[in-house]
Amino acid sequence: MEPLKTLGRTALADEAVVHLKPPVDPATLTHRQLVDGPFWQRIPAYRAIDEATFLDHGWQARNSITNLPKLLAAVQDLVPPSFYDDVAEGFARAPMSIRVSPYLLSLIDWSDPYADPLRRQFVPVASKLLPDHPRLTLDSLHEQADAPVPGLTHRYPDKALFLTLDTCPVYCRFCTRSYAVGVDTDEVEKVSLKATEDRWARAFRYIAERPELEDIVVSGGDSYQLKARQVSLIGDTLLDIPHIRRIRFATKGPAVMPMKLLTDHEWVDALTRVVEKGRRLHKEVVLHTHFNHPVEITAITQRGLDRLHERGIIVRNQAVLQRGVNDTVAVMQLLVKRLGYCNVQPYYVYVHDLVKGVEDLRTTVQTAIDLEKAVRGVTAGFQTPTFVCDAPGGGGKRVVHSFEHYDRDTGISVWAAPSVKPGYFLYFDPIDTLAPEIQARWTDVAEQDRMVEDAIARAHAQHAASAHASSVRG
Repeated sequence: MEPLKTLGRTALADEAVVHLKPPVDPATLTHRQLVDGPFWQRIPAYRAIDEATFLDHGWQARNSITNLPKLLAAVQDLVPPSFYDDVAEGFARAPMSIRVSPYLLSLIDWSDPYADPLRRQFVPVASKLLPDHPRLTLDSLHEQADAPVPGLTHRYPDKALFLTLDTCPVYCRFCTRSYAVGVDTDEVEKVSLKATEDRWARAFRYIAERPELEDIVVSGGDSYQLKARQVSLIGDTLLDIPHIRRIRFATKGPAVMPMKLLTDHEWVDALTRVVEKGRRLHKEVVLHTHFNHPVEITAITQRGLDRLHERGIIVRNQAVLQRGVNDTVAVMQLLVKRLGYCNVQPYYVYVHDLVKGVEDLRTTVQTAIDLEKAVRGVTAGFQTPTFVCDAPGGGGKRVVHSFEHYDRDTGISVWAAPSVKPGYFLYFDPIDTLAPEIQARWTDVAEQDRMVEDAIARAHAQHAASAHASSVRG
């Protein structure tokens, strides 16, 4: 007589399978369709570049676009001279210096650069710029105000942000740290956060003296720019502090120069050693990265991320919601699915911070609310990002549904963060998305004050009503 297990398996195999859902055409699974092959050879300057050269992270760094002549030399006649004139004026008005990797440049659709989501993030054009919101400040998140020592922000009770250096493999137009990252521009004189071990020592000393700290984000700038020995130094020093339980190395690198994960063996080995040491100490060390659009994820990206996955390195993603980049349901769903396919956990999607010079990229809070509803349910819950607003003034990350008051007409949302800081924190939707009569009110300082005061009063009234209702129920 056959074993029961075998009989059961045979019976199941013979039984007809009922499909409750219609069949899926594999061609529609676009999140698995990654760009491959020598796509960079579409760019005139890279037509003769072979794969080994293109995958060399050193070559990528040396040949990055840092000014208009380099952009012209790379793209040549793919765009008309009028586009270069537009970029030149955009460069002059940008708060961020320019740095774009050949990899990233190769992924831009130069047949329609004005609409391309990657161009929008990294290459400014003057014709698309909008005036800054009148309530915007350079350091809208007040990171410097919450810094007990230079380059260390201690806002949340048990977490600190360690800004180890002020350079990145590329410079994003929308960088929330345009007050420090990159070189000085015509618009901004940067705060200095150089990668000096003396400055780091002050940060380490502060962290060691604060037993409530358990979680350190190692950022910048970008931890991709740290040398291998610096990754080891920072990781070992933090892990040797008894109360530190979690370390996150933050980098945009895999999205803009993924070949570093394939060819910079020293850096990857250093990160791996820190992760493994943390595991032995029962502490978590992970990599947080920053993909904003599914086009940024290619077959090269997947190979690099596979290398991290093979070594047991957890990778999470923090995206920034941007107008014309990822503010549609189709694009955001594809981004989330493609990240999951490459073993990257979608963690946060931020409502765009109030950053100088990029009003054309900001969206409304309502856009984030709508996208969150559309994304939730398209994949597993642990692969679904939380949509947040990082409340200006240092309130920290608040779930987009959790505002105290949101006036869609004036574009003012009011947030509370009782476990972070007292008071109210205000975010402002882009003025050009508001009705013409409201836009007119924003041109008058007295009207601005009235709208803000009204929003805070309504938030306070809503809070009082909720507190009263809770006491009655109690």
